Amino acid sequence: MEKKSKNTGCCSGGSCGMPMSGKTVKEIVKEQYSSLVKDEGLKEKAKKKGKSEYTKAIGYKDDELKEIPMDAVEYAFGCGNPLSYAQVKEGDIVLDLGSGAGIDVLLASKKVGRKGKVIGIDMTQEMIEKARANAERLGADNIEFCQGEIENIPRENESVDWIISNCVINLSPDKKKVFSEAFRVLKPGGKMLISDIVTEDLPEEIKNSLMAWVGCVAGAMREKDYLDTIKKAGFKNVRVVGKFTFEADAVKGMMEDCSTGIPDSLNEIYNKYKDEINGKVASIKVFAEKPIG
Repeated sequence: MEKKSKNTGCCSGGSCGMPMSGKTVKEIVKEQYSSLVKDEGLKEKAKKKGKSEYTKAIGYKDDELKEIPMDAVEYAFGCGNPLSYAQVKEGDIVLDLGSGAGIDVLLASKKVGRKGKVIGIDMTQEMIEKARANAERLGADNIEFCQGEIENIPRENESVDWIISNCVINLSPDKKKVFSEAFRVLKPGGKMLISDIVTEDLPEEIKNSLMAWVGCVAGAMREKDYLDTIKKAGFKNVRVVGKFTFEADAVKGMMEDCSTGIPDSLNEIYNKYKDEINGKVASIKVFAEKPIG
């Protein structure tokens, strides 16, 4: 069932306010992602904005959050809980694309147990270091974090049972390659559960804004195109298993929560198109399988 959300949050690695001169989207995202880890005031901002309440609103349960370091929650920038839909079981090998501070990896590690393993991939070394520290605090020995890009996953062919991801793929400039790589590393019969942002038709001024891209809006695909891209990578049984739609203020909040604030130019765009944005941005949970033969 589709729900409307007034809560504000941010996608993992999103950004706003970064200078655009001569830099690629990926470089800008990486810089901002790194700066978020170094932001001494982020925890205090998270508390003031009710980060824990937002995290629960997008699908995380109280008892889950109590089991992991709060640092992993305060530095989480997702738009849903992929594990609330993924049937991860004991002994599984799970890969998290864009693992950030490790919230989903830490939760998955409890599901797979000592016989299983969870691998987190992130392109930012600073976030990898934070995630490793959170795993050490948890005392988990079935976790591995490594630096890498989701367009070129540093894992062997057919090596994982599950792939999860939380609001990261929308930031990639080559989503086709991401899903091709995901298909490659999954075992035959392996499964994928993604939480991500999709949009309906947005004003051209927004779609052409790099700042809106790194803020998880301009780079997001239409839902049908997103699903078609997954199918073309070879996946079967591709379906949306959960969805909620953001109101306009929540879309703006995705930008604000990832930096010190929206730059004036982007703020003007959002104010100009507030009515057109309302209800046009959504978080979906997508399930897919790799055929056995």
